[in-house]
Formats: sequence, structure tokens, C-alpha cells
Amino acid sequence: MMNIQPSRRNLIQFSAAIAVSALVLTGCGTGATPAAEETGPVTIRFSWWGGDARQKATQKVIDAFNAENPNITVVGEYGDWNGYWDKLATQVAANDAPDIIQMDEKYVREYGDRGALLDLKKLDLDTSGIAGDTLKNGEVDGKLVGLVTGVASFCVLANPAVLQKAGVAMPDDTTWSWDDFKEIGQKISESGTGATGVGVGYGDSDLYIWARQQGDRIYDESGKVVIKPETLISFWKNIQELSKSGAAAKPSAIIENTSASLNQTSMAKNEMGFSGAFSTQLTAYSAASGQELKLLRLPGESQAKERGGYYKASMFWSVTSRTKHQKAAEKFLNYLTNSQTAGDIMLTERGIPANTKIREAIAPKLSVTDKAAIDFTDSISKDVRPAPPITPAGGSTIVDILSRYTSDILFERTTPEKAAQPFIDELSSSLRK
Repeated sequence: MMNIQPSRRNLIQFSAAIAVSALVLTGCGTGATPAAEETGPVTIRFSWWGGDARQKATQKVIDAFNAENPNITVVGEYGDWNGYWDKLATQVAANDAPDIIQMDEKYVREYGDRGALLDLKKLDLDTSGIAGDTLKNGEVDGKLVGLVTGVASFCVLANPAVLQKAGVAMPDDTTWSWDDFKEIGQKISESGTGATGVGVGYGDSDLYIWARQQGDRIYDESGKVVIKPETLISFWKNIQELSKSGAAAKPSAIIENTSASLNQTSMAKNEMGFSGAFSTQLTAYSAASGQELKLLRLPGESQAKERGGYYKASMFWSVTSRTKHQKAAEKFLNYLTNSQTAGDIMLTERGIPANTKIREAIAPKLSVTDKAAIDFTDSISKDVRPAPPITPAGGSTIVDILSRYTSDILFERTTPEKAAQPFIDELSSSLRK
């Protein structure tokens, strides 16, 4: 699963193009006419991003669908992450969007608010295998504009080999606190093995989980920034204390590790005991490290005002509101979501399948680490809470803003107390009103 973040340049280009598309789409609605049966052959376009493995697997799914549905021809349009969003924004503005679009959570509302995406509730989609809370991940103002493809949970990745070498026991992840996390990290760092105890995360998922454990949120359901200054202050103070106590690395090493490719991180190089990660990254980290890594529940859950863990949608399927072939798009979405053939081909390429029936069916075909990721995801099902509200339009800038403020705090260019309100003000001003 990719957790790639958009660059500031991409966001600026996207915002400009989507503003144009807003004018194009004014008055077009969101596909109020229900899908009707079509006669004769039709062709629909399908766009997605990803690496070579995803490209090859997706083409196999397309070929299988086309073979089973001779009156429908699906044509794939594939690109990398950065070029994908620039191209899509231009296509939407020019009224030339693909019929079916692979969509990321940070862009769902950007497009959904502009009327560029069809309300999928108007289609006859079988979503019986997807949990209700998971399905709602793709809703914008009551309209289902994104059908979740897969899920992952944010958790802690542990390296048993590093712990054993340091003489530190694996913690009980059903009860451990953030203080336990720090103390165990200190023991590893002080063990003389050269390993760092714990990693420091400061992405939007880290902040959201911390906020919810404090009984707070980043955004409310309407998309307004509501996080309290005291929540931000405690989040940054915890990061400071992890670094200053020796449980985590020094500021420069924290920043370097955060920006490193997966294979170059301290966890992948067997130089760290614990690190935040998404459950679906277990296979990649294990392969890079050559170790049998282990997934653990988040610290602080048993002491929290509210548990912070949730199932994150890895990505979505969306349909352009201007498609001329709703029925064909409906049939292909049902195939992507519910077909055992598609499930056997894709496996966990787009996350752990959101459809629990497909998830169960593909289990025997998975690698040991992919099975472990699914087992872990299923094991916390009673503890996870609904996912956070979908990122408001303009909210994808939180990645850059949070990184900048955290860096300034780590290097003591400012303090958590001085940074809290400016962070809130800047994030609020970046949202599209």
C-alpha cells in the first residue's frame, strides 16, 4: 500500500485546474438519472496509478472482465502518482475525465464538492461484503462518491530481533501506554547494541490518533478545524520527550528517517525496535529487513478517553458524473469489488480487500506476512472506531504544515505552546470555503 503524499507544486496545480472544472461542471448535477440498460457495444475508460506490479495485475483484471463481458470494452489509462493528479485535473476541467477513476482520500472531497463525481448510491452496487463504517469512508455530504477498495490500520511495527539483542521483552500491546512506549524505547537505545528504541511519526494519521485518544478531533463532520491547542501541545511535547529521553533519535535523524525511502529507514535496516506503520506495510518492511517483524496495537488505547485506531481506506473507485455509460461502469465496479477472479488477481495490491468475503477467500493464496497483516486487521475489529471525517477540500496541505511546525519544534526554533494556534490558523485558512 502506498502512503505517498502530494507535493506543494502538485496541490497548487491541482487547485488551479479544479477551479476551472468547477465552472465547467456548474449546473451539471451528479448524475441524477439512474443507470439504464444499454444496447450495443460500449467502451469505458478506467484510470489508476501505481507501480509495475499494480499495472500488470490491473490489466489482467481488465482482460478477464472484457472476456466475460463482450459488449463492454474497458480501456486502461495508467500513470505514476504525480503525473496522475495533474492529468486528471486537466481532464476534468476539459470534460474528458475517465469513466472510472482510482481516487485517493485526500482528493475525494476536492472532486466530490465540485460535482465531478457520480453518487454511487444511484447505481446497483453489491456492497454487502463491506462493513458500514468502512463504506462511509467514501461519503461526502451523504453521497457515496468513492467506493473503498481496501483497508489498512495504523499500528506499531516491532522488530523482535532488535528487542532480543537488546534484552527487552515484547510488550503486552493490549495494555501498554505511551509512557511504556518511551521507557521500552529508552531500554533499547541504552542497551549498547547501536539500535534506536522507537521511531517518531508526525503525519496526519499520527495526529488524528493522538487527538482522538485525548477525546478531540482534527476536523468536525462539516470539515471545520476543531482541534484544541492543548491537544497539539501535548502531541508535540510527547515527540520532544521521546527524542530528549533517548527513546527516539536526535531531531536531525528523526527528520532524515521520516523522509527516507522505506528500504532506507532505520526499521528496514534493523536499527530500530518500534516504528509506526500501516498494517499492509508489514510485507515490504519484513522483506527489506530480512526479519519476521510483528504488528502491535497502538500505545495508549486502553488508557485513552476514546480509542484512536481505525480502518483507513487505502483508496477508492469513483465514477465521473458525466459518464455516458453508467450501467457499464456499474457492472465493472461490481466486478472489481465482488468478483473472485478479480480478488485472486489483485490479492492485497490495493490494500486488504474491503470486501470481507473476498478477503477470506484469498487468504490461502497470500504470503505469510500478508496473512499476518490480515489476521492483525481482523483481530482489532472490535476495538477500532469509525474513520475520521473525509479530508475537507484543501486539507491535503496538512502534510506540509504539520511537518514544518514539528521540525521547528524539534530543533527548538519555536515551542509547542507558541506553535499551536498558528498551526490551527494556517490549516484553517488553507481549507476551501
